[in-house]
Amino acid sequence: MGNYLETDRLVLRHFTEADVDLIVELDSDPAVMRYVTGGRATPFEEVRDVVLPFWLAYHERGEQFGFWAAVEKATGRFVGWFHLRPRPDGPPAGGDAGSGVELGYRLRREAWGKGYATEGSLALIRKGFTELGVERVYAETLAVNIGSRRVMEKAGLRYIRTFHQEWPERIPGDEHGDVEYALTRAEWVAADGQRR
Repeated sequence: MGNYLETDRLVLRHFTEADVDLIVELDSDPAVMRYVTGGRATPFEEVRDVVLPFWLAYHERGEQFGFWAAVEKATGRFVGWFHLRPRPDGPPAGGDAGSGVELGYRLRREAWGKGYATEGSLALIRKGFTELGVERVYAETLAVNIGSRRVMEKAGLRYIRTFHQEWPERIPGDEHGDVEYALTRAEWVAADGQRR
């Protein structure tokens, strides 16, 4: 894959330092940040000094996991980002069936409802299972985030559990907990065979 991955309508590429304003703009939309921070924007300094350097470090270390900017092929427009990464506090990404790697995404409001989140997720899931030796992909969101849950289901992940965790700040709906969805490599291979 190198520095990018293509789908029918998207290019997923590595982030660069020049992308700071795109991330700030994305994180400034209260609707986008509703289930992340309760709608609060991420300050420019935090994106520049903390968020983006953390994302860039994956690729600087030569890792195949990390964060990708999603660009619409037809227009060249930044539509958001995706990540596929081991849990920062967990075991390695490979064979532990109870852990795996986390799939995530955040898209501009203008990109919602176009199937981009599913399209990018499917591409990263395929990469994880076919190139990276991943045995399990999981994703988490607030239980009330119906849109994100639909994306997880369309990408082939299935509901695993509802759980409660402490958040640094209260988000409307967090009292209903978070949900985990997941897909194992064996399940993906079986489903892929049925699609052929």
